[in-house]
Amino acid sequence: MRVRDGVGISANRQQQATRAMQLLLPVFVAVGLWKGNTGVVVNGAVAFAITFVPAALEREFDLPMDAGLTLWVTSAVFLHALGVVGIPGVVESFYSETSPIPFYDHLTHALSASVVAAVGYTVARGVDEHSDAVYLPSRFMFAFILLFVAAFGVFWEVIEFAIGGAAATLGSGSVLTQYGLDDTIYDLIFDLVGAVIVAVWGTAHLTDVVGAVTERLDRRRETRSE
Repeated sequence: MRVRDGVGISANRQQQATRAMQLLLPVFVAVGLWKGNTGVVVNGAVAFAITFVPAALEREFDLPMDAGLTLWVTSAVFLHALGVVGIPGVVESFYSETSPIPFYDHLTHALSASVVAAVGYTVARGVDEHSDAVYLPSRFMFAFILLFVAAFGVFWEVIEFAIGGAAATLGSGSVLTQYGLDDTIYDLIFDLVGAVIVAVWGTAHLTDVVGAVTERLDRRRETRSE
């Protein structure tokens, strides 16, 4: 994904932005420990771990995870973690009803959904190009991306509800929070917004990764046939 072509940000600047967010995430974890907030600690730690996934995919599977793709993934998990931790002494959480950015939850859901959409598209298109028995026309891919993200979004909301219910039953802090039916509906709507963005504009930027996935599948088939 060449973000530079779209918004004029050089690869070096993208890498710097990614590193800055990676450095801040352990700070979020420390804040969570200081406040005794399990949700902040877990979300910050998980987000920090996910920022290393692009490098691991490139190292272990030879996927071309360039600076733009890495920034994309890192931004999604960083903004979510930031929403949970807020700004100590100023904003308790950007996800709360008193947040100074009322659309913050919508932004993070759309961005996270775009990453999920990119993963779904990459795998499906890789299988399509690898196998002669599979044919996925462009119009179907558009619908597939929407359905894939919608299914993942529903699954995520169920997890949030289950974890929130378990935390309430046990009287402990919740790692994920449900804010009601309206919030769930808006979450799913903005999940689809992220999916549409990828389906319309993002797939062209995933060509290199799709090619790498296809090549890896081809090599695996050749190895099995030997």
